[in-house]
Amino acid sequence: MQLKFFSGGVIIPQLTSLEICAGAGGQALGLEQAGFHHTALIEIEQRACETLRFNRPHWNVIQDDIHNISGCDYEGIDLLAGGVPCPPFSVAGHKLGHLDDRDLFPEALRLVEQAQPRAVMLENVRGLMAPEFEAYREQIKNRLRSLGYPEPCWRLLNSSDYGTPQLRPRAILIALREDCGEFTWPEPLDTPAPTVGETLGELMASGGWPHAKAWAEQADSIAPTLVGGSRKHGGPDLGPTRAREAWLRLGVDGKGLADHPPGPEFNGIPRLTVKMAARIQGFPNDWTIVGRKTPAYRQVGNAFPPPVAKAIGERIFAAIAQSFSVELAALAD
Repeated sequence: MQLKFFSGGVIIPQLTSLEICAGAGGQALGLEQAGFHHTALIEIEQRACETLRFNRPHWNVIQDDIHNISGCDYEGIDLLAGGVPCPPFSVAGHKLGHLDDRDLFPEALRLVEQAQPRAVMLENVRGLMAPEFEAYREQIKNRLRSLGYPEPCWRLLNSSDYGTPQLRPRAILIALREDCGEFTWPEPLDTPAPTVGETLGELMASGGWPHAKAWAEQADSIAPTLVGGSRKHGGPDLGPTRAREAWLRLGVDGKGLADHPPGPEFNGIPRLTVKMAARIQGFPNDWTIVGRKTPAYRQVGNAFPPPVAKAIGERIFAAIAQSFSVELAALAD
């Protein structure tokens, strides 16, 4: 932690973070909005690294496998955060859990042990909260307890509760050191998340499609969860059969993606563009996803919604800042 600036005589801390499995930057963006300064972002996929560098040239983006990263290089950071790969726990996969060689929780815990951050935030798919993974979740909590994080906690949060126009439930793990203040989970917003029509109406109309307004009015609920797939599985479609059926009820053809919004002569059921999918994930309009359609959509579909990361990040920031205030008070005495 560093002192950032004075504001009305109040010292504001600059809190640092290490982001692992950063992807297209959804979590990193939300944590930035919550006040964290990224010391480094680790990501193995080239296209995702290009997305991060394009949108935030000043970020220290490192393209590498986290197996090759030493947490000792980041000792003293305030937060270690990341979204480790979900296939080991996804209902769409084989649900092998810790037996899946893509399970990176052990590597994340190794980095925690080496870097000793004040706080840890890891996210994954809803499937990790299934009863068959209870013992594994407890194993992770016990490991964190042994590393000096006395009360690690798992919780399932719905992204729609924080302004994202899709349900997108995510399993969140938070752990803070004893020297931090109290962490409280963010409360859902008082207002409901915008509908798909409210979110995408402007983009659907941007190509001159005369039926965009009528389409937006009937797309009157939030979206099903976007599914990004992996390098081996998953193409430019909006998920399995049930998800595509849900999209169809909203007036969207989920069998593929469009290169452009529908034009003046378009007839039929429109498809989403990558930009539209990014909007559904809660990315701002000025966030560009780099790459061709399929790899770009994979980045979007696997992203953590920035509004959710921001809501959680603000609570982590507040808990760490509490401990900082105690340290300053002790120095003053």
